[in-house]
Amino acid sequence: MKIKFKDFEVEVELYDNLTSKAIVKALPINAEVDTWGEEIYFKIPVHVELDSSSQEVVSKGDLGFWPSGDCFCIFFGPTPGSKDGEIRPASAVNVFGKVKGDLSLLKNVKSGDKVRVEK
Repeated sequence: MKIKFKDFEVEVELYDNLTSKAIVKALPINAEVDTWGEEIYFKIPVHVELDSSSQEVVSKGDLGFWPSGDCFCIFFGPTPGSKDGEIRPASAVNVFGKVKGDLSLLKNVKSGDKVRVEK
C-alpha cells in the first residue's frame, strides 16, 4: 500500500488483521489531513471496533485506526498526549501496519494537505 502526499509518497507494510483488510477493501481513499503533534490523521469510509491489535501507546511509524473518529492515523513522533518520550494517541487505536523508510518527510505535512491511499 502507498500513501501519497503532494510532494512525496511512502510505502507501508500491512499487518494481517481485520482492520487492515477493511481498509484495503475501501481503497483508493482520498482525504484532507489534520495533524496533532507528530501524528497525521484523516477520516476514512471504514468503521471497525477496537480489537486485539489495539494499543494506547504506539511506536514511531505505526499506522493506527482510531474507531472513535473512523480515522486513519500515521504516528511519527510525540503527540500532545505523550509523556516521557512515548507516542500516545488521543485514545486507543488498532495498529494495522507500519511506514517503511524515512519518516522525516512526514514532518512537512500540514493540516489541510491532501492525501491519497492506494494499493
